[in-house]
Amino acid sequence: MTNSGPRIVAVSSGKGGVGKTNFVANLALFYASLNKRVLILDADLGLSNIDVMFGIAPRFNLKHVLSGEKRMKDIIVNGPLGIMILPASSGVRELTELSDASRMRLVSELDNFDLPFDIFLIDTGAGISDNVLFFCSAAQETIVIVTPEPTSLADAYALIKVLSRDFGEKSFRVLVNTARSDKEAFDTFRKLAIVADKFLGLSVDYIGFLPYDQHVKDAIIAQKGYIAMYPNSAFTKKLVGIANKLLDNPMNDIKGSIQFFLKKALRVK
Repeated sequence: MTNSGPRIVAVSSGKGGVGKTNFVANLALFYASLNKRVLILDADLGLSNIDVMFGIAPRFNLKHVLSGEKRMKDIIVNGPLGIMILPASSGVRELTELSDASRMRLVSELDNFDLPFDIFLIDTGAGISDNVLFFCSAAQETIVIVTPEPTSLADAYALIKVLSRDFGEKSFRVLVNTARSDKEAFDTFRKLAIVADKFLGLSVDYIGFLPYDQHVKDAIIAQKGYIAMYPNSAFTKKLVGIANKLLDNPMNDIKGSIQFFLKKALRVK
């Protein structure tokens, strides 16, 4: 790890199917292209997706860490541009709701993780399960992805509400995905911001939007990063702008933030 500590960012959503994992994968690719050392934790523990996104078939995953069979560093797989991935398992029901002991095992393994990285991206599941709340609460900052669909907005608000009310989280960044115009994107954000301010007393941060692009599905099917396949697209340009904004304007400028993560994780109930 660098002397200033890695950036630790959880990416979540209230509703599934909003493009969360695709955003994480392409964000990681961009940062890796800047020679940043990127670590991704697939924290959707029962329905892994990051490895599928990159066309990787891991032999071991977090299930083997939690069972004590493997250490965290033993399950890492390398993605494109040297991205390090901690893969989750798929179809393992008991991992969808971790016990306190399992969470503490993960925290302990991260505490002993000795491979260097600059950016730690946590791809959580969707919704307000205990696992999602745990990882969002323990991260340095949380990005909530929404789409213009009313159900996505309602579920994003529910996630923010629970994190604020039950875990004391006050800082949220909002990314609007699959918007068809700047106006649609900002109107979507504005609806969420108004209810967050009125009912929760929170001011959420708008970090931008990603436009609807039919080629996103093509990249996912090809199991290749969208920004590598379509480097000159509007989607890629928007993603690069968002990625740079995140680098230039950290929500919490905390030194040694892996320790920040661990301390927060230990107090999350």
